[in-house]
Parts: sequence; structure tokens; C-alpha cells
Amino acid sequence: MSGFQPFEIIPGDPSHSLVLLADHAMNRLPSEYGDLGLPAEAFGRHIAYDIGVEDVTRGLCERLGVPAVLGCFSRLLIDPNRGEDDPTLIMKLSDGMVIPANHPLAEAERERRLNLFHRPYHDAVSTVISETWRKSRKPPLVVSVHSFTHAWKGVPRPWHAGVLWDTDPRAARMMIEQLAADPALIVGDNEPYDGALRGDTMHRHCSMTGIAHALLEIRQDLIGDQAGVESWADRLAPILATMTRQPELHQIELHGSRVI
Repeated sequence: MSGFQPFEIIPGDPSHSLVLLADHAMNRLPSEYGDLGLPAEAFGRHIAYDIGVEDVTRGLCERLGVPAVLGCFSRLLIDPNRGEDDPTLIMKLSDGMVIPANHPLAEAERERRLNLFHRPYHDAVSTVISETWRKSRKPPLVVSVHSFTHAWKGVPRPWHAGVLWDTDPRAARMMIEQLAADPALIVGDNEPYDGALRGDTMHRHCSMTGIAHALLEIRQDLIGDQAGVESWADRLAPILATMTRQPELHQIELHGSRVI
């Protein structure tokens, strides 16, 4: 695995008290894993990564001057947005495609992927959040950026974006309201997925610690080219800037009880 870095940290000004995450930013694999037995076209699909998210996240960092952590490995290798005990952590079958190198999978190989990719990524997320908190002297808002397919099993998805959340609605409600102020947008509230996924990135780093957070999903066809990326980065930057100025998003809340 010589030279392969499982994460990238984009530096930023901690005084904004905002951290961006992109779990599925890239479709890369270390050379020793080859192509996992898959055709090249598989790595251009949603099963391998979230199309458009890397560029949107970089665009937001440039516009806002905030830090971010990007996942640099394909979710086909191991999914950073799953808990270590989640059965979908290393997918054997994804959207009808068998991943030959993932089945069968020895326990030693599962542990190796956790140690080399999954755990280092989450260590980086923890470090950036804690360092931003320490330097800004308040809990940061954390926003995780993802994208979703325009259709699922042949059924079109009408949402342009969705905001996912579990037990803490503070940031999600504010983001939904801001996005929905544009009459041209259809915005999903826990659509197209439910945000309650125990052990995922938001649960691990935010729900369990009381940090305000939201997971933003953007439809892939809207950010599949540079024009779309720029449009969405321009749309999201002022929304996030407004959110960072809200005192309630820089307080700790656990199970609905405000701590500080």
C-alpha cells in the first residue's frame, strides 16, 4: 500500500467553526487491490463513490475557507460511512453487481481494511473536529456532503437535494428551510434515505457527542459536470455561512437536552 493515503485533510480557518466531511469523495483503490475483480465501468458508478462530491466539497472549502476531510478510497473496498459491525461495511453485492474480491472475505482481510482505511479516516475526522473546536473555542457545526442517483430501480427521484438527520434536528431543519426558500428546488427531509443509521459517520462523531450536524445529499445528475458543481457550491456557501452564525448550532445537545 506504498504511498496510498486513505484520507485528505483540506486545511481551513477554525474560527468559522465549521467542518465539512466527504466520506465517499473518491473511487480510488490501492494498486495491490487491483480492480477487486470488477470492470472499469463499475468505478464510474454510485456503487464506487459519490459522483460530484469531491469537487463540491473543494469548492465550498475555497469559498468559505473552512477545513474538510475527504475519504480517498472507494466504498467498494470498505465503506467509511458504516459502523464496524454493520453487515454492509464491505459489500459483496452492490446494485446487482457482485464484487469478487469481497466474497469470500477472510476475517484477517476485513481487519486489515479496517486498520488501513476505515480507522485512519475516522481518526482524521476526530482530529479535525477536535482541533477546530479547540481553536474556535466552541463546538463546530459538522456537515457531511453526499450525492444520490437520479433514479432507483427504475423509479425517478424527484428531490434535487435531501437533508438527513436522526435525533438532532437543529442543523437539518435550518438547512432544509434555507434550501426550500428556492422555489425551483424540491428538498427532501430524510429523503431519499433515512438519516438514522447507527454507527455511521454522523452518529459516531456528532450524535454521540451532541455536536450539531447535517448530512446533505445532492442528486448526482445536478453535480456531474463543472457547471453543476459551481452552481451548487455557489448555492450552498451562503447557506452554510448563515448557519455558522447561529449560536444554537455551536452548543452541545444530547437527547434533546442542551449541555453547554
